Amino acid sequence: MNYILDGLRQALLLLLHGDPETFSAVWTTLMVTFEAMAATLVLGAPAGFLLGYADFPGKRAARLVVETFLSFPTVVIGLVVYAFISRRGPLGDWGLLFTVPGMAVGLTILGLPIVIALTAQAVENLDPRLRPTLLTLGARPRHVFWTTVTEARFGMLLAATAAFGRIVSEIGISMMLGGNIKWDTRTITTAIALETGKGEFATGIALGMVLMVIAFAVNLAAAACRGRSAV
Repeated sequence: MNYILDGLRQALLLLLHGDPETFSAVWTTLMVTFEAMAATLVLGAPAGFLLGYADFPGKRAARLVVETFLSFPTVVIGLVVYAFISRRGPLGDWGLLFTVPGMAVGLTILGLPIVIALTAQAVENLDPRLRPTLLTLGARPRHVFWTTVTEARFGMLLAATAAFGRIVSEIGISMMLGGNIKWDTRTITTAIALETGKGEFATGIALGMVLMVIAFAVNLAAAACRGRSAV
């Protein structure tokens, strides 16, 4: 039990003293998460809305594909992206391997099915009378669209929060595509795995505490948005 308490004490000292190596991993995590989340929301939210709102041929097949990717092994995602962005791959000339943007590509693929599936479900769970009622009242298509988005906003916010949690905590994709390079592509999760394996328990705890604070802050912000929207 003493080594756990010692680890917590040393972890607090590392954070309070602004340990450069620790905060380098934190900064890299924030950068790659921001890039991946931005791409995930820009691509996934419209696709999910379309999947839940519109009727088109092949909708069931598309929904099945999206839901299959929800349980797709992350190591396979890392492997496929690695094959594409490695020197011998079709995108090798882009120089994405072992970079933050390269990691963001893999993490975007990880988050996309989450945002698409949960956004589609949020739209499908709306009152089926909403659209006919709006059309009966003379609403134009763009008004119907924005009203639907407004009514589904809580579900879409949940989709974004779920994707964030999955992206920020991923280790396999970050390790394969980033290489865990010190001062460059080492994230919180890859640093925790490395430092704990070396016996540096305090550093692992410090990084774990930061990760929990980030997750708590994001969920707190999401809850605040829900609260303001409900007023």
